[in-house]
Amino acid sequence: MTASGTVIGGVQTFASDVIDGFLEITHSGFALVGLAVAFGAITLTARPDLRQAGEEELRSWLQARQVATVGMPLEPEASERATATNPKDLPKEQASVAFWLSKKYRVAPEPLAALVAEAYEIGGRTKLDPTLILAIMAVESSFNPFAQSAVGAQGLMQVMTRVHTDKYDHFGGHLAAFDPVSNLRVGVRVLQECIARAGSIEGGLRYYVGAANLADDGGYAIKVMAEHMRLRQVANGRNVPIFTPPPAPAAPAAPPMLSTQAPAQTVPAKASGTADAAPTAAEDKVALLSPAT
Repeated sequence: MTASGTVIGGVQTFASDVIDGFLEITHSGFALVGLAVAFGAITLTARPDLRQAGEEELRSWLQARQVATVGMPLEPEASERATATNPKDLPKEQASVAFWLSKKYRVAPEPLAALVAEAYEIGGRTKLDPTLILAIMAVESSFNPFAQSAVGAQGLMQVMTRVHTDKYDHFGGHLAAFDPVSNLRVGVRVLQECIARAGSIEGGLRYYVGAANLADDGGYAIKVMAEHMRLRQVANGRNVPIFTPPPAPAAPAAPPMLSTQAPAQTVPAKASGTADAAPTAAEDKVALLSPAT
């Protein structure tokens, strides 16, 4: 064999040894990795607490990365907390009521659809007309779930939270007054007690507004029943126009004052149907019925 052949043969032998060694190391490395994975899986199966801790650590790391990248935490399940549903998914009667209320009270149809569906469900359980429940919400809060009166009546159905705190115990406490569905359910329970005490719907409404012992309820029962009748017509497929209160007439211009005249004291008129209007005495006493003993 020539010298060049010897060199070539040596190089080939060296390369073959290197390749064989690399393959053996790689094979051993993969085996070690496989053993490590198997050992980890067995450990996590036997120790659920370690698995949970690992998952929480990984979740925290991923959330921190999201905040760093986007600038705010991402909550893919946030929409599930919203009190909203597609009105087109409701039965025709309920959808008609939801869209009509949405136009009249200028509230998005999706949250109204959820409230309408809840009113129909709870109405079926309590034997109360769901359109009566919706009419009370309309008159009380115009579907503002965060409304509060001067005397502390809160939420969609303007329940006196401090009087009916016990009724919110099943919903996590008194702050549930501002959860639309919880407030609706508590309000319906109060309404049931009022009707049972009065013996009639109209009388129950007087109790509900706190005017049972007053000569006048400020027209509350009439307003609720009128809206109830309109909603019943909508539910029955009637084309009911949306009534809006006429604008208040402009006050006549005051005559020019002489320098010796004192300025006249003006009293702002109460704008009917507006959120910042001062409530009447009867309207201030919403759902004042004491908890049943």
